[in-house]
Amino acid sequence: MTTARDIARAYLPGQYHYWYARSKLASDPLYDGVGAALDGCDHPLLDVGCGIGLLAHTLRARGFRADYAGVDIDARKIEAARAAAAKAGLARVRFDVLDLAADFPAHRGTVCILDVLQFVPRSTQARIVDACAACLAPGARLVIRTGLERDGWRLRITRAIDRFSERLGWMRGDPPRYPRREALEAQLAQLGLVARFEPLRGRTPFENWLVTAERAG
Repeated sequence: MTTARDIARAYLPGQYHYWYARSKLASDPLYDGVGAALDGCDHPLLDVGCGIGLLAHTLRARGFRADYAGVDIDARKIEAARAAAAKAGLARVRFDVLDLAADFPAHRGTVCILDVLQFVPRSTQARIVDACAACLAPGARLVIRTGLERDGWRLRITRAIDRFSERLGWMRGDPPRYPRREALEAQLAQLGLVARFEPLRGRTPFENWLVTAERAG
């Protein structure tokens, strides 16, 4: 069985990414949630805003064997993702630097976009969701993790952490703007997708939601 420590070791000798991976995998329910959302779906996967590529490792550990492609605007993260994937021996995995404001990759299959939408303007959020939906093959899924614009203390904490991540340089983009559920739900419906919204907080204080969408019928 592959453990969080096993995955994190692929990022050595870099201590920063090693400890980031250890803490992220230990505390964030994201990877189990996305893995469960993709169970039984063997379409090629595009990971939009892949960061250092942790999703590729966790999905391979769950038995996901389809082609995986990750894209991110941050060249340093892509370099770390490539090195870790090579060290771990991940097959049929590739990573590329890409600015979504300028381009969108050609893809046909399933798409994940995790913790990205809140860092782009609302108009760009809608365009990215449109582009992701256009990539879906029959039977494939669109999986989104994002905060949602809702009243309450969870969003205040989420916004504070996202702003801190941006100031540290870990995330690149505008100050966080969280999608509104009703707008995102309506957009997905207009694209012919049926969406399921589920809280994905685990033991964290954050206003995080997992959205899984598929073609109607």
